[in-house]
Amino acid sequence: MAGSKFLAPAAAVIAVGALSSCFLVGAPPQPAPQTPSVGGAFTQAEAGLPFDFEEPVAAESSSWSWATSLLSFGAAMGVAFGILAAQPAHAITAEQFSQLTYQQVKGSGLANRCPTVESSGTEIPVTNGQKLVNVCFEPKSFAAEFETSKGKEFVTTKLMTRQTYTLAFIEGTLDANPITFKEQDGMDFAATTVCLPDGSYQPFLFTVKELVAKGEGSSFKPGFTWGGEFNVPSYRTGGFLDPKARGMYLGYDQAVALPAMQADGQTGQDELFRETNKVFDLGKGAIEMEVNKVNAELGEIGGVFVSKQPSDTDMGAKPPRTMLMKGIFYGKVV
Repeated sequence: MAGSKFLAPAAAVIAVGALSSCFLVGAPPQPAPQTPSVGGAFTQAEAGLPFDFEEPVAAESSSWSWATSLLSFGAAMGVAFGILAAQPAHAITAEQFSQLTYQQVKGSGLANRCPTVESSGTEIPVTNGQKLVNVCFEPKSFAAEFETSKGKEFVTTKLMTRQTYTLAFIEGTLDANPITFKEQDGMDFAATTVCLPDGSYQPFLFTVKELVAKGEGSSFKPGFTWGGEFNVPSYRTGGFLDPKARGMYLGYDQAVALPAMQADGQTGQDELFRETNKVFDLGKGAIEMEVNKVNAELGEIGGVFVSKQPSDTDMGAKPPRTMLMKGIFYGKVV
């Protein structure tokens, strides 16, 4: 029994040593390849080669045979993952979407897509008292006003937010002559963050709150344009605390000593005041839309939009930056 206690550790050490030697030494050397003979007429000596002739390339390749197999396996797996990787979800119609279960939608990306419209008919008449429901806005590009060598201009940004930036289930009233849509309810805001060309992050609240959009005419048809203004609430609410625990109605009133705030007279005091005095900023945005598809049978409309709005101000501490979004929209007249 005493001897068996040392048998297992000894066997483990021998196994680890043998395994490590496989990677250090490589695979067992293969015999040197012989010069092929034609019909058995020539031997190695007759071909003019010495008896101790060896192929150095063959020996080198055999010592790296284990690495070659691993690299080949890695390349094969890379190709497999490239083929089997999840592709962006293709948009489907509202009718098709309504037939999917939660498990079918979960993780597919469809929840962040606006439904498409299958063109049918030429126009959808609008009468007073109707409603526009299931309105959806899906941005396809995000641009921000940025200081460049040519001055301020809109530059392309990199989206940092996951697929939660689409506005959906928005509804409101419709009036005719001119067609007027007044937004009342729905998921009408989405906190979004983009990365600017200098590497800094710019948060903003993508929204169409209290949108009033108007367009000349009494029916939706391809080419119909309409638009209006909406309110842009503050990106953060009064309960938010900054890194120094300052807030609008919670936290510290200030995070610097009183003598320091008064030491230099007026210089720098405005910036300190804005960082300390948190406010709930309200901005204004504008949107323009154009209908390019209608389904008269189902009362569906679809098209493109361009929206412009201010960004986050860090509750009054920073000046707002103008954001520009372009994308597609969907709605149903009921």
